[in-house]
Amino acid sequence: MNQSETTSSGNTSTKSSEAFPAKLRIKKRDEFQAAFKEGKVAVDGVLVVHAVRAEAGPTRMGISIAKRVGNAPKRNRWKRLIREAFRRQRAQLPDGLQIIIRPKKGATADAASIRKSLKTLLQRLDRKL
Repeated sequence: MNQSETTSSGNTSTKSSEAFPAKLRIKKRDEFQAAFKEGKVAVDGVLVVHAVRAEAGPTRMGISIAKRVGNAPKRNRWKRLIREAFRRQRAQLPDGLQIIIRPKKGATADAASIRKSLKTLLQRLDRKL
């Protein structure tokens, strides 16, 4: 099904609006290090977000999950929930940021709390930058 097609039930596909394309991902080590060293940090009980202002364009995201968070399934769950929160709220998030997100030590992976935390932390960082 193309992105503009409608399903048999008459609903239009939201595949493009909730996608997480490669151009929105931070993958390079240098970009991670720049956000950690030069960026601002915002923390709450669930997430730690490091952000640096980019030249222009959409907000890009990278995820950093340490092994101390837990075993592989637990780390993968954190990654899935963080990506989902970013995808679902991308339209409401401030533009022009490069952000690295990691879980706060001792926090539990809960979709609703991650969504709420991500939104408030990014708004706070947008004002700091």
